[in-house]
Amino acid sequence: MHTNPKEMEERKKKLKMAIEKVHKGADVADVKEEFKEILRNASPLEISKIEEEMIDEGIPKEQIQSLCDVHLELFKESLAVPNPELPVTHPIYILMKEHGIILNAAIKLAELAQVCAGEDGEMPPPEVIAGIMESIDILKASANHYHREENVLFPKLESRGIVQPPAIMWSEHDTVRGIEKTLFELFEKGPRLDANTLAVLRSSAIALSETLSSHFFKENNILFQTSLKLFSEDEWKIMRVDFDEIGYGIFEPKQAEGIELKAEVKKTGDPVDLIRFESGTFRRDILERVLNTLPVDITFVDESDHVQYFSQSPERIFVRSKSVIGREVRNCHPQKSVDKVEQILNDFRAGTRDNADFWINLGGQLIYIRYFAVRGDNGKYLGCLEVSQNLTEIKKIEGEKRLLD
Repeated sequence: MHTNPKEMEERKKKLKMAIEKVHKGADVADVKEEFKEILRNASPLEISKIEEEMIDEGIPKEQIQSLCDVHLELFKESLAVPNPELPVTHPIYILMKEHGIILNAAIKLAELAQVCAGEDGEMPPPEVIAGIMESIDILKASANHYHREENVLFPKLESRGIVQPPAIMWSEHDTVRGIEKTLFELFEKGPRLDANTLAVLRSSAIALSETLSSHFFKENNILFQTSLKLFSEDEWKIMRVDFDEIGYGIFEPKQAEGIELKAEVKKTGDPVDLIRFESGTFRRDILERVLNTLPVDITFVDESDHVQYFSQSPERIFVRSKSVIGREVRNCHPQKSVDKVEQILNDFRAGTRDNADFWINLGGQLIYIRYFAVRGDNGKYLGCLEVSQNLTEIKKIEGEKRLLD
């Protein structure tokens, strides 16, 4: 559909007016009817731009997110059914396929939770318990689905100026993770289904299925459709490589043929490939291997707060993909953590702090996260080094060990 700039600007104004009217209390049905023709002609990319502009004009992100349900009512009739003719190897096909699997598991869990609504002390049949645990296992295995969106697709969208819609989707991912955490904790010691557990199961399962249904609809119809218009075939191939490196869990996609796009590393011993330091030299390929062998995750963010490097330890703690290179570091963190990240970077830049340490429990593992200001000889701020390490086994060390096993 070809639209000249004036028509597009006029449509954007009317669409923003519709959203603002509903926010001020207008009946959704009336507004939807009033702008029906306009909405039918609005592309997913325009919808993303509208949200972007509203935030730039001062409407808080939280308010935009609270309007998402209204957006759905307004835009449902204007958006095409998300059934693009994509090859089964395409990243968007993979994400949409996973949406179906995850949502089916969540709906099944909610349905089975309702079956459990018997009298206190009444245990559900074995097949119901088995179905609940199967759904829980699928949800647990779906973590990489969100990691691939956050670390591959979202950075690519940001590079094209689509920043706020991915930020909102990431915030919703955190909401999903919060509900799932509650569900997973119910079954840490197996399928114990007392009255209190059943009550939490029922409320959390319903909340999860409703949240995922709305979230996946927005991604399928707006975010993914926008993405398909923005990126070239070669860019999708590179994203598929990043998808494969992060990995899957609930669905193993067909291997794409002819993808040889991973960056090649020179492996010559030629002196031209030597990196000279004050205390010695390294061949470039050996230095990379050394950094990847260290028992820590390293990420370097430059003085302008853009990610420039990350190591690739075999036991990497936090997911990284090559799509994050050049990404503004604030966009690499969920919204709830951005304030802390900005404070650390501002303190480093001002010279009031040289390091910041945190430790968290992640899936039963104690993770030590450290940030260091990197400075030149003259004290000039050059960037931030993030170092993460799994301390779980180290904490168990006692006494001495002098002999090799």
